[in-house]
Amino acid sequence: MNFTARIIAFHRQNKVLSHIWFWISALLVATMEESYQFSDGWFSANRLLFHAVTLITQIMTAYFLAYFVIPGFLNSRKPVQMSIYTIAGMYLICALARLLNLHVYEPLSGIPPKAFENLHEVFTNLGRLFYVYFFRNLSIAIVFLFLKLLTDQYETQQKALRLEKEKSKAELKLLKAQLNPHFLFNTLNNIYSLSFTSSPVTSEAIARLADILDHILYRCDTQFVPLSAEVALIRNYIELEKLRYDKRLTVNFNERVDHQIVIAPLILLSLVENAFKHGASDDTGAPVIDIDLQVNEQNFIFNISNTVAGQKNGIENLSAYRIGLNNLRKQLDLIYGKGYALDVNRQTQSFEVNLTIDLKHQTAVDEKN
Repeated sequence: MNFTARIIAFHRQNKVLSHIWFWISALLVATMEESYQFSDGWFSANRLLFHAVTLITQIMTAYFLAYFVIPGFLNSRKPVQMSIYTIAGMYLICALARLLNLHVYEPLSGIPPKAFENLHEVFTNLGRLFYVYFFRNLSIAIVFLFLKLLTDQYETQQKALRLEKEKSKAELKLLKAQLNPHFLFNTLNNIYSLSFTSSPVTSEAIARLADILDHILYRCDTQFVPLSAEVALIRNYIELEKLRYDKRLTVNFNERVDHQIVIAPLILLSLVENAFKHGASDDTGAPVIDIDLQVNEQNFIFNISNTVAGQKNGIENLSAYRIGLNNLRKQLDLIYGKGYALDVNRQTQSFEVNLTIDLKHQTAVDEKN
């Protein structure tokens, strides 16, 4: 937490105390500045008395502007009425400042009373009220309003960040809860068919499906999971999809991992699902899906390509494919920010998607968080 954040956090937790500290600081600074200016040393009791009396109406001005005038103009539908209230309020505060000066500060400091200056003179001498007391009161009020604006702006930004974070969590939770219903339906149908023929792969298929559901439902409750778990998830998914296509489907999965890392859950599965959905489900020929996964010191690289059935169908697939990738891109933005690149290429007979994650950028962000 930086210095500004610490101060604002203290203010939020101790509002009364922080306001008291501000006004005491303002009083001492004004006293010492004027004492030094008029060669009274660094501190003068008479200057302290003057600024203490003056501070009363300066405080009134600051709170009047901060909590009545500005919110009133922002929220009121009657600006003329608010203008009248503002002028009347500032007029009364300035008149009070003059009265405090006459009847509190001057008697306490030994200045003889001014017999000619009665209440009528105080309230009708608009020039003195405006040029002396209005600007005197406004001077410290401007500083107070500036600090309040900074505090409010910071808290607004923090609130927006919290809302964005909650939104991100909700979107990521939704992504984690997703499993292609067609895949689940087809897999259960395939397992049902295998059970009729007493196929030896029935129990293996059930175990793979159980592993997939276990991973999605119970092991994806963190922002990152081990890459090895995601690879195992993909391999189980591929083996179950092969039940639909028998030998006509070719899946090449190459894996080169220098060291184990963590990765956002289900991101890779989404890409693999898209490849099967748009590259194999509508292809009556011999679909091919190539997957290449690499991890080095700098980057995580995931390439996946799939064949397309035909030119017309390929164009339709490309449009649907891009919709899925746009949704995936939003999730990557929430997790990795600028530390990733997602590219899709349309070839004559294939789609290719390349995901690259900057591991050093991810580490830096994690350490900062």
